[in-house]
Amino acid sequence: MSVLPLVFTSGWASGVNAYAVVLLLGIFGATGVTDAVPESLQRPEVLITAGVLFLCEAIADKIPYVDSVWDSVHTVIRPAAGAWVGAVLAGHSGSMNDVVAGLIGGSSALASHTVKAGTRMAINTSPEPFSNVIMSFAEDLGVGGIVSFAMFHPQAAAIIAAVLLVAGLTVLFFLISRIRRFLRRRAQRREEKRLAAQVGHPPGRPPDPPPW
Repeated sequence: MSVLPLVFTSGWASGVNAYAVVLLLGIFGATGVTDAVPESLQRPEVLITAGVLFLCEAIADKIPYVDSVWDSVHTVIRPAAGAWVGAVLAGHSGSMNDVVAGLIGGSSALASHTVKAGTRMAINTSPEPFSNVIMSFAEDLGVGGIVSFAMFHPQAAAIIAAVLLVAGLTVLFFLISRIRRFLRRRAQRREEKRLAAQVGHPPGRPPDPPPW
């Protein structure tokens, strides 16, 4: 059986939370749930590192603005992780070229990362912090659920991941204008503060009258 569905699904999930993907795949392989996971993902040092980084992401991902900074840092890490996981899965199964699998895994990870990062930027335009926490928990549960489902039903999981990816890209398209307005307002406030600091007056306060 081709490993393509698992490569695509793990790539999509890596774009959302790469550390959770590595951790889950390693645990499934180490516990004997599946033999589709290579030993390189089951090594104790890999599992420990992925677990620690997953906990770090679980915290950073729920704090407004910190989540966007975290996403920016992971713009390279998540696609690279998706490509690496796809390549090792293909190399282990022998049913697919590992270079092609790496490209598929990295591309799907980059696409889902773009959706995640853009959606978080749109959510951060709202002053309340609860939407970040809700979205983070939903993403973590979604990644865990789909990766687990892919162990037993890889084709069905790949279809779900593809639908979620297309839906996310569609939603992001309509959120772009909101993100742009937010960035313009933030840039305008920064410019107002900069000008106010130059003349020695806080924003919104009229200048002092002349002494004469």
